[in-house]
Amino acid sequence: MSSKHFLPDPTHLVTSSLRSLTLTNPGLALDTPNKIIYRRPGYGPSAQRVHIISGGGSGHEPSFAGMVGPGLLSAAVAGTIFASPSAEQVRAAIMARVDHHGDGGGVLVTVMNYTGDVLNFGMGVEKARAAGVEVEMVVVGDDVGVGRAKAGKVGRRGIAGTVLVHKISGALAAQGRGLKEVAKVARLVVDNLVSVGASLEHVHVPGRAKPDVNSAEYLRDGEVEIGMGIHNEQGSSREVVELPELVRKMLAQMLDPNDKDRAFVNVNSNEVVLLVNNLGGVSVLEMGGIVTEVVTQLEKSYSIRPVRILSGTFMTSLNGLGFSITLLNVVNTDIGGPSMIELLDYACEATGWSTPISKLTWEEKNAATREQDASIGGNTKPSGLKMDGTSAQQALTRALEAVVAAEPEVTRYDTVVGDGDCGIGLKRGAEAVLSHLQSHPLSGDPVVDLANIVPVIEMEMDGTSGALYAIFLNALLASLRSQGPGEASPKVWASALQQGCEALSRYTPARPGDRTLVDALYPFVDVLAKTGDVKQAAEAAQHAAEGTKGMKASLGRTVYIGGSGFEKVPDPGAWGLASFFLGLAGTKKVDEGWEEL
Repeated sequence: MSSKHFLPDPTHLVTSSLRSLTLTNPGLALDTPNKIIYRRPGYGPSAQRVHIISGGGSGHEPSFAGMVGPGLLSAAVAGTIFASPSAEQVRAAIMARVDHHGDGGGVLVTVMNYTGDVLNFGMGVEKARAAGVEVEMVVVGDDVGVGRAKAGKVGRRGIAGTVLVHKISGALAAQGRGLKEVAKVARLVVDNLVSVGASLEHVHVPGRAKPDVNSAEYLRDGEVEIGMGIHNEQGSSREVVELPELVRKMLAQMLDPNDKDRAFVNVNSNEVVLLVNNLGGVSVLEMGGIVTEVVTQLEKSYSIRPVRILSGTFMTSLNGLGFSITLLNVVNTDIGGPSMIELLDYACEATGWSTPISKLTWEEKNAATREQDASIGGNTKPSGLKMDGTSAQQALTRALEAVVAAEPEVTRYDTVVGDGDCGIGLKRGAEAVLSHLQSHPLSGDPVVDLANIVPVIEMEMDGTSGALYAIFLNALLASLRSQGPGEASPKVWASALQQGCEALSRYTPARPGDRTLVDALYPFVDVLAKTGDVKQAAEAAQHAAEGTKGMKASLGRTVYIGGSGFEKVPDPGAWGLASFFLGLAGTKKVDEGWEEL
């Protein structure tokens, strides 16, 4: 649980966050004393007669204020963090911050099912009714994490499914429908929603004391709170589970008809909408993996293929390290007009609604792919260059095995002067090529063989080293192609390697002395060109790699790390490459001398 904040003053934080919405959307205005974000007069469809107001405690952004805009909310009322706004704030929003129309017009207030919100919004609604405004109120309860028995008379809590209520009812209001129709459809959506969340941590509210690490609020490593509410409320259980099992349990709480405590909705429609919501602290990368897991299990276990899949940050719990899953069972609206899906697809303009995929794209169901062979070696023609394929395979295998064996050493060096991933990256690439060689032995044509190996390197090695190797090997491949038919002698290889170095120099300023893998590469190429002896060239590369110890880096991540680590260890990349060359030559360093492998 992180208790660090850029804006630790909760009052200033809420006000400045609300003001930011008027900066990112010039169509919005802020009533600062009442903490109301509302559409400026004239901003929105001219046909709209019903205005939708929502709100709640701050800390759930972009809900609710981020959902204000044409096609969605007309205004949103903010409380302090995790606390309901007052009834007077709500009354001010209804009475003074939206237009009022007769003849079917009015205001729909949607509120999540939390006691403070229901009471304060309800009181604001009653005040507005007493003043003659036509108002309907819809309470959203979609959370199944806490079942009927535990929830008692309170009922289901409102969580991320609320934004679907806003979107669908907001679209209907934008089309000029009356209050009764808009409220009816909003209630239909609520009745057909199920949601559940899970989190790896509780969240810290700015301005509050840091909780005791021994308190029940802390989750231990590996624990997940299943059914956690958006205000740190406890869920149904706390378990140590991996993502697949976690998703299985969450889907079961929403979809198991035999769970009488939680079978709130019979999800039996031909059309189901899925919303996977980020509670604020999950990386976009992980959210992608979570969405894939949810969609896969829905189809495999429940034969549900959602007609719309929405993923993003819609309703947060500050920086909550968790996510929620929402399913909408799409039913007929019975209003003689647009369906729920059409309303969900309806255009809107709000910073918090981030679903840019069009209705046309969804409904085309385009399944076309491009299947042509994209690999470099897939269509390589014989070059006319020849070498002994068996001997080359043995030498290359030795070289790759030497890289694998050197991984612990390279990793240790890179832990001192880098981020510790160099050895693993080299090992991953070497093992991938070794595996490739088992199923695709070298043919004896160096151009064809290298063309088949290059894509393996590119796929398996990432980062700066991977890019450098890919550039060099592709340039080497082009150079070998230009050598013409004949024997692939050391002289031919040396010439091609020199051209590879020249190509590499066009993309990186690294030169010998900069403490990079180039410190081992250039000496190998130079000595091979002069002597034609692979062993001498490999020994020169090893000597140069050892010489990088004490050499201050001028390129790469080591430049930023600083410290005196560079004085203690050689450059990891140069050491790993020298290990490859020694393996290629069939020798290894032993004390002050050399030994045949």
